[in-house]
Amino acid sequence: MQIFRSAVVRLPGWTLGLLPLGLLSLGLLPLSQPIALAAPAKVHVVALGAVRKVPYTPPETAPATGKPADTVTLKVRPLTVDGHQKEWTAGDAHDVTDRSFTIRRALRLNDALPGDAAPRWSWQPGPWLLVDRTTGHVTALHLPDFDAEVSDAVWFRDYAAYCGTAETARGGLFAIVAQLGARRAVVQKQIGKWPQPAPASPVCKPAVWQREPMRVTLQPTGGDAMTFDVVGAASLVEENDSADDAP
Repeated sequence: MQIFRSAVVRLPGWTLGLLPLGLLSLGLLPLSQPIALAAPAKVHVVALGAVRKVPYTPPETAPATGKPADTVTLKVRPLTVDGHQKEWTAGDAHDVTDRSFTIRRALRLNDALPGDAAPRWSWQPGPWLLVDRTTGHVTALHLPDFDAEVSDAVWFRDYAAYCGTAETARGGLFAIVAQLGARRAVVQKQIGKWPQPAPASPVCKPAVWQREPMRVTLQPTGGDAMTFDVVGAASLVEENDSADDAP
């Protein structure tokens, strides 16, 4: 009769990854060194703080326009990630997906002239931000022809519709529909001249969206309304996106 005796066999660390996980979990194989386990994903906390009213002078009341410089208030909120403030924001947030939202940044600019003894801080609405609740990333959006003093973006899904001003020498006022993740504007049509000697306030009325079929209407103040068909699928790719994660 043959007699089998057990003996401890030390395996190199790299071979443990080739063994069935069940043998290791049952303790059938001795471990000569610890196994590195994947660290759990960090959970980030993204929040918008309490509203704070700050003085704000709209562009249409600036001294250069000849209109009285009436100071109004701008409502701003801090954007925090894991308890640390990242930006100041203005206006309402728009949920693009269940994990990403857009919100407008609020800028605190130094309006002091050269030679002024002290800084002269001025609050102004700025560009738009894209915030990912899962990763905590805050990304500045570069919307085409977006003018912080003219454009009033109205969001639907991952599209933003607004009136923009061209940065070329010829200038121009344009109807713009921009899509997150797209390189070019979905709609870009000139609807007027820019700059204007005495522009209306606001320059354009807020865009009006229609779901089915997807359309948007833009209208310069005092001008004719224009409706554009928007055709396309969502192009926003979120970090770590996977088809297997879909419910």
